[in-house]
Order: sequence, then structure tokens, then C-alpha cells
Amino acid sequence: MTSTAPQTLPGHEAGDEPPSWPHRMRRFGHVVRPRTGLRERLVPPFTRPSGQLWTVLGISPLWAARIVRWSAWAGPLLVTLVAGLMRFWHLGAPHAVIFDETYYAKDAWALINHGYEGDWPKDIDKSILANPDLIAVPTAPGYVVHPPVGKYLIGIGEKMFGFTPFGWRFMVAVLGTLSVLLICRIGRRLFRSTFLGCLAGALLAVDGLHFVMSRTALLDTVLMFFVVAAFGCLLVDRDRTRAKLAAALPEGEDGQLRPDAEIAASLRFGWRPWRIGAGLMLGLACGTKWNGLYILVFFCVMAVLWDAGARRTAGAVTPYRAVLRRDAFWAFLSTVPVAIATYMASWTGWFVTDKGYGRHWADGRAGLSPDHIKLPVIGTINHLPQFDLSWVPASLRSFWHYETEVYSFHVGLTEGHTYQSNPWSWLVLGRPVSYYYESPGPGTQGCPTSTSGKCAAEVLALGTPLLWWAGCFALLYVLWRWFFRRDWRAGAIACGIAAGYLPWFMYQERTIFFFYAVVFVPFLCLAVAMMIGAIIGPPGSDERRRAVGAIGAGVLVLLIVWNFVYFWPIYTGTAIPLDSWRSRMWLDSWV
Repeated sequence: MTSTAPQTLPGHEAGDEPPSWPHRMRRFGHVVRPRTGLRERLVPPFTRPSGQLWTVLGISPLWAARIVRWSAWAGPLLVTLVAGLMRFWHLGAPHAVIFDETYYAKDAWALINHGYEGDWPKDIDKSILANPDLIAVPTAPGYVVHPPVGKYLIGIGEKMFGFTPFGWRFMVAVLGTLSVLLICRIGRRLFRSTFLGCLAGALLAVDGLHFVMSRTALLDTVLMFFVVAAFGCLLVDRDRTRAKLAAALPEGEDGQLRPDAEIAASLRFGWRPWRIGAGLMLGLACGTKWNGLYILVFFCVMAVLWDAGARRTAGAVTPYRAVLRRDAFWAFLSTVPVAIATYMASWTGWFVTDKGYGRHWADGRAGLSPDHIKLPVIGTINHLPQFDLSWVPASLRSFWHYETEVYSFHVGLTEGHTYQSNPWSWLVLGRPVSYYYESPGPGTQGCPTSTSGKCAAEVLALGTPLLWWAGCFALLYVLWRWFFRRDWRAGAIACGIAAGYLPWFMYQERTIFFFYAVVFVPFLCLAVAMMIGAIIGPPGSDERRRAVGAIGAGVLVLLIVWNFVYFWPIYTGTAIPLDSWRSRMWLDSWV
């Protein structure tokens, strides 16, 4: 006769409640998350290696504490050193003006010498490469369509090392290298893990697109650096404001913080210099390329949501109302006006030199608004009311006219290009951009003498394929973490990717290129690092779970590094046999 008595699970007494599903899943490696105190939710602690590791290595607790403390900077600096060595290795090669360097290298040289961009003669690139000392900087102003910050920085390198490929690539390589350091530190603060922070920086160091862009005198790497710096400033500001909230909340008899609705809703955070720093960085981003404006909007919204989340965690009943009353105005004041003032200051050379393009457009014109405004997207609006603008200085009216001309150029740029691509294809590397291609014969320009035919020497702006394809899964993972687990870290990473990526979908008819994606590559690397952290397993997992996860994560990272090494020749313009070059063209659209 079969017994109908309830079966008792091992480790449970008869009459106990059946274990919950998280406990039942422990046999499969699931870790029941401990309840986190309010203090830890406001100011999460940094993870530390287990004591077993130091015991196995024979390191005393004192030295273990020192190593953990030193690794916070030693680890990121080591990763940055490796990234810098790769980026500066033969930086002047190829000795050529590649892709859009033909615009920015020359504009930077004129800007750093005269304070405004010049009107360069056509077909002067070969003369510059042959003997730059004989090249006279044109005094006639040239029409340019990008703000001057990035070109000023490129010009600093040219001033230091000459009007040569190494000179105009130097500062871009510096900023590309420093962005690796920033991501290491940002990842460490974001994940509260030095290991994951250094992993994110290492992934960025071996991304092919970031590597090529760090060795090419284009503006997008400069823009990317300021975007990452602004994100880092906002992240530090978030930690500091939450620490102030934690310090203001009352403690219970057990030493644990207690939420307080009144304090959470009324506390003033006071002086927030890191948010002002973010405004400065975003202003420099806009002063490099105009799409920095979209990033400004995304980051400002993110910062306000962070404030609301902090007040809600501290006990505010209506956190968004509290943010509107206490934070929104000051958040706006410390970012948007600072960014605008920084952007205007970047044009100082145009105002001071008195010779910039369109500088005197408003001279002698009536101070009235035009009776029609041409908008490239909407069309022409006629018979608008007239406004007396004579009180506005002519230089500012000239500047506004110049900016509207540039806007018309950008939104109306639809001329076809061999390497243009649609943003839908970017994440899967549908159409990279070839910056440089030569076909040297055996024994010339580095082509091995044993080669039976010609070689191929190419610089291809292509992301490391395995990293980007893993990034597609990582993006889905962070979106899942954000939507279903309310993980603010995943939301922050998703915001960084969206800010640099989504705006391009509004310009489906415009001529755009894959290398614009370098702006959100650092955040894609953060997403992959977060996914790898999940593969390894959360703290507290059993040894078997962590060992299996570490092996899987290690294999993925090693494959990404191998993939970067494999594509190294087509990132650096190294001459290789044509068959070897073809073997690296994994997709037909890469040719």
C-alpha cells in the first residue's frame, strides 16, 4: 500500500514549509541572493578576492590588502600601457593621407597656426607628404562643416611633431589610449570589481574599430573620448550624492540604515562639481561633432533618473516630484549652460581672428530676421513676421548664419559613397570602411619577396568580429537586466549605446559610415564585460559553478584576443599575400 505522507526533503524536518524555487534551483548552480541593506544599496561595496586565493598563493592578509588597494590603479594602468604600445607602434605608417585625414589634418594645421581653417589647394596631399616644411598655410578662409575642438587637438600634435602623419595622428592616439584607462576605471566603479573594469578596458584595447580610429586623424575618436569622460563624471557624481544620502539617513539600533521619507525628499545635495565637469566634457563633445548634442540629451535624462532612483531608495514617497523640486533645475544649470558656454568658447579663434569663413556675413546688413527660413527637412516657410535684431552683434548674427548653413549641409548630405552603410548593419559589421589600400609587388613596400603575386596592404575600419558579435548577445543581456531586473548598471550601459547609435536611424537618407559607431564602442565593451561577469557567476557561487563559468569566459576572451591578432595586418596596413588578405574577408560586403 502506497504511503500518502508528504516526502521530507533532505535537510528539512517534517512539517517544515517546502523550499522556495530559488532554494530548489541551488542544485543547478543558482545562488540565492542575500538581502541587501539600505547602506549597501545606496553605496555598494567593492568586491574583494576570497581569502582562499591569498592562502593558496601564500600571501599574508596585510600584503593581500595592499595588493587589492594597489590594483585599483595598477591594473587599469597596465591595460592602458599595453593599449598605448599597440596604438603608437609605427603610428606614422602608412606614410599617406588616408581617408578623411585629407580634411582634418590640413584644417587642424591651419587652425593651430591662424586660428581659422584655410582654403587649401586641391591635390596638395602629395606635396605635404614629400616636404611639409615647404607648404605655406593658406590665408584665405575655408568652408568647414565641423566645430573646431577636435581639429585643435589634432593641431597640437602637428605643432609638436610636425605636419606629418605621425604628427596629425599623435593626439588622436593619446585620446584613444586614455579612453582605455577611463573605461577600466569606469567599469571598476560601475561593477564594483577591478577585474571586470580591467576586462572592459582590455576588450576596448583589442577592438579593431577603436584601434584603427585611434591611429587615424579623424574627429570621431576625439568625440568618443569626451563622451566617455562625461559618463565617468556623471558616475562619480552619482556615487557621491548617494553617499550624502546614506550619511543623512538615521541608523537603527542594529546599526542598519533606515529609510526616511522626509530626508529623502528634502535633502539638498549642494555643490556638485563632477556634474559641472560632465557639462564641460559634453560641451567639448558638441564642439567636436554636432552629434554630441544627442548624447547631451541622453545623459541629462539618465542623470535625472539616477537622482530619482537615489531618493526612492532612501524612502521618498514621490521621488520624481522631489527631483523636480530639488534637483532638476540645478542639474540643468550645471550641464546645459556649461555645455553651451564651452561650445561657444571653442569658436574663439573664429571670432578673434576676424578672418574665419562667413565672419563678416552680417556686416552692412539690416538687423532684421529674414522673411523666409529654408529648412532642409520641412521646406520653406514664407511670410514670417520681422524682428529687429540690430541689438545682436553682427559677429553673432554671422555665426548663426554659418551654423544654419552647416546644418543644411549635414541633413542634406545624400551623395552616394562606396563605403556608406545603414546603421541597421553596424552591430553585425555589415559594411566596414577601407581607409587605405595598396597592391605592392614582391620585395616592395614590405611585400615578402617569396610571394608569387602581388600583396595587399589595407587599413580597414573593422571592429573585432568576435567581440562585436558577442556584443550583440551582450546588448540583449543588458536590456534584459534593465527591463526585468531593474539593474541600473545595465540601464546606464544601454543609455551609452543608445546615445551614440539610435540618433543615426533618423537619417536613413543621409550618407553615413560605420566608423561613427566608435562613439558607443566603449559601452559595448562594458556590456560584454558585464555578460562575462554573469558567465563566471555571482559571488557566493559554488566552486564547480565558478570553475565552469571561468573556463567559458576565458575561452571567449582568448578567442576575441586571437581574432584581433588575426586581423592585425588589415588594421595596420601591413602588406600580406593576396590569398592571406582574402582569407580575412569573411563577408563579401567587407571587400
